Amino acid sequence: MNLRELVSALNDFASPALAESWDNVGLLVEPSPPHTVNTLFLTNDLTEEVMGEAVQKKADLILSYHPPIFTPLKRVTWKTWKERLVVRALENRIGIYSPHTAYDAIPHGVNNWLTKGLGACTSVPLHPSTAPSSPAEGTHRVEFCADAEHLDAVLSKIKDIPEISCLTTLPARAEGEEQTRVSLNCSQKALLEVVALLSQNSLLYHKTEILLLQKPLLPHTGMGRLCTLSEPVSLSDIIERIKGHLQLPHVRVAVGAGRTLESPVKKAALCAGSGSSVLKGTEADLYLTGEMSHHDVLDAVANGISVILCEHSNTERGFLSELRDALAIHLQDKINIVVSEKDRDPLQVA
Repeated sequence: MNLRELVSALNDFASPALAESWDNVGLLVEPSPPHTVNTLFLTNDLTEEVMGEAVQKKADLILSYHPPIFTPLKRVTWKTWKERLVVRALENRIGIYSPHTAYDAIPHGVNNWLTKGLGACTSVPLHPSTAPSSPAEGTHRVEFCADAEHLDAVLSKIKDIPEISCLTTLPARAEGEEQTRVSLNCSQKALLEVVALLSQNSLLYHKTEILLLQKPLLPHTGMGRLCTLSEPVSLSDIIERIKGHLQLPHVRVAVGAGRTLESPVKKAALCAGSGSSVLKGTEADLYLTGEMSHHDVLDAVANGISVILCEHSNTERGFLSELRDALAIHLQDKINIVVSEKDRDPLQVA
């Protein structure tokens, strides 16, 4: 596939607009066009060892879940390892694409895969995503009635206000009089000017309605998951299930205050990677994530919530095999898709 065609297909699989605002997603390194992709190489982290593997396997595009370029690069030299990744990618005509938190949000993404380690359960996003775009422009809708005496003067002044859209007028009857119903969309900034203008005329102001325009929530899409197990299971059983799903010999566990390893778990909140900010304040029997700060763990435990920590990338990497199969279907088997064998968590128990 042509690189641009492939990137478009990857964006259709998980829209970059679903990623967190602080994230750096999409095509990060692009070889000079035209660039044909025969082999797509999947990895959780793009290290120098993984880059060497990608070169050896003749990858044309690397899909790295974590973006290897996050903070801006001021130069591209051989001095630092992230600069060397860019140099080697361009020298070997390999593109780099990163989805990161877009894959966290989608219904068929990383967090959904992580829920499978709990056993049979239903889940909803902890922080639902809104539609990236909406037919309505602006943040607010303002509607008011005006008589013929005031209409032209008010409309003339409103049209001079920036960030006004969808201005319409319709005949209306209010309080037994023929009037005109005015409707407009505006930004937060423009709203202040519209309200200030209408407040100069008490009759107009008292007939004004202001509606907040909100983008619709996307079903089953968003950050984190709150999972309700079909049947309560002991914490010790959940630990074994998680270890089996992630293929880990051990995990770190903090038992909630007043709980034991035999206490039942009915509701579990989870977030792949670093989950403190996503999980914080959620009522559940268990928090499951890769890493949390010491003080966030203490807060959870004090509130009777047990915590399972598996290390950051261990809660993500296993998704790559499922991703390979899903992308093969999405891309209609047009390219070869391989999963890195060198990619691994940097931490180990010594």
